[in-house]
Amino acid sequence: MKHNVEYLSDVLIIGSGAAGLSLALKLAQHADVRVLSKGPLSEGSTMYAQGGIAAVFDESDSIESHVADTLVAGAGICDEETVRFTASTAKDCMEWLIHEGVPFDREETINNDTEIKYHLTREGGHSHRRILHTADATGKAVQTTLIEAVKQHPRITIMERFNAVDLITTRKLGLAGNHIVGAYVWNRDIEQVEVIKANFVALATGGASKVYQYTSNPDVSSGDGIAMAWRAGCRVANMEFNQFHPTCLYHPEARNFLLTEALRGEGAYLRRPDGSRFMLERDERAELAPRDIVARAIDHEMKRLGADCMYLDICHKPKEFIMKHFPTIYDKCLKLGIDMASQPIPIVPAAHYTCGGVMTDMHGQTDLAGLYAIGEVSYTGLHGANRMASNSLLECIVFAHAAAKDMINKLPHKRKVPQVPAWDESKVSNSDEEVVIQHNWHELRLFMWDYVGIVRTNKRLERALRRVQLLQQEIDEYYSNFRVSNNLLELRNLVQVAELIIRCAMERKESRGLHFNLDYPDQLDNSGPTILTPKP
Repeated sequence: MKHNVEYLSDVLIIGSGAAGLSLALKLAQHADVRVLSKGPLSEGSTMYAQGGIAAVFDESDSIESHVADTLVAGAGICDEETVRFTASTAKDCMEWLIHEGVPFDREETINNDTEIKYHLTREGGHSHRRILHTADATGKAVQTTLIEAVKQHPRITIMERFNAVDLITTRKLGLAGNHIVGAYVWNRDIEQVEVIKANFVALATGGASKVYQYTSNPDVSSGDGIAMAWRAGCRVANMEFNQFHPTCLYHPEARNFLLTEALRGEGAYLRRPDGSRFMLERDERAELAPRDIVARAIDHEMKRLGADCMYLDICHKPKEFIMKHFPTIYDKCLKLGIDMASQPIPIVPAAHYTCGGVMTDMHGQTDLAGLYAIGEVSYTGLHGANRMASNSLLECIVFAHAAAKDMINKLPHKRKVPQVPAWDESKVSNSDEEVVIQHNWHELRLFMWDYVGIVRTNKRLERALRRVQLLQQEIDEYYSNFRVSNNLLELRNLVQVAELIIRCAMERKESRGLHFNLDYPDQLDNSGPTILTPKP
């Protein structure tokens, strides 16, 4: 017998990566916070981020330079105010992480025995060394440090193995106005839907790269927050800009393993199967060109040659250097029979980062009162048409701090949360056709890769839209008749996100940044974000 379960908190945070956990820690001195994690607390894109976090720490660098580099990488449609705010706040936010205990690498020499100097690396698109890192496992260092801190805080309640199903708003309850009330959540352990009521809800659910057949992201990256916010009435923007990381390890036993941008920052070359380099033919910055240029170059060479992969080569560097700076990658490759100190690494591009998302202001506040979106789930204007390397974790921390400050200011004026009806399962049954979900999964990810991938055409986009609309009909019918499951919830969200990606791509009548359409190969003189507004 299932019972109606209801929780109440000041703040509900959906997502447990760098954005969600940073927000929880900043809020917990002032509010009771619940953190919802779809899987284990450690599972998410943050854990797998290798390269680092961009911030101006070197005296020869400047905030203006960080701003300028980001604007160039964003291909002319970043929001400059957001970029400046992020770059200006970066150092304070990194010092907060350092205070929390993140062990960023330091230089071997320490001046006067008192001054700490951090080792800074350089990545594609950056004109200076400004990437704070922990060897080649920065995300893991950040995530494990934040997990340890939230577990020790008495006002933070962690709820692992819970899927958010849908947001609850006053409009959905038939009440006046439209502000957030909480969320329906699915308890995976006992397989029942429960209610969490909250004065504020923050989406920190990450991106939607699982919509593609090949991705560097973990399985949880299924666009949940974007889809839920859209269904709740929030605008989304720039969903056509999906960043494909140029260098994902090409190996049957490591489909999701990323090879950090820092490899190229430290001198690695991209080579064809015959050993020749090709990036100098495409861009004067060669291997240090922005990711969209590098990914398209690799994609072009693979299609031109009919090759399964290209190669990343750092053999010309000393083995000791490689093992010191890239120990995680070195060990992983060695276990797969690849000695990166003496042989090139096979690579392919893979879906890596969702540059668009739920529209927010400078505090992370969405169109829906009381609902915030921070990190990869959001569109702040920071990334424009292409995200510059190591600005992603930075955005998570900066906007977690900004959202926390805004919520803390509003806490004294919080509304009374109304009653919420329990989830109604009276008209659904257990599914006996799970194979339908699996079939739809494969179909969605395959046609998104083929039709809405690195290079697009009008015809491919039209085909993709027709297929996604058919899938939506099937999934809506399935959702109406059967009890929810993890695969069904993720598929429902990803199909919605796929439609948003396709619609944004069809609206952009040019090629810019990460969006390349062979029917519109030129860049327009005047352009801006692609904004979609849900029907009331």
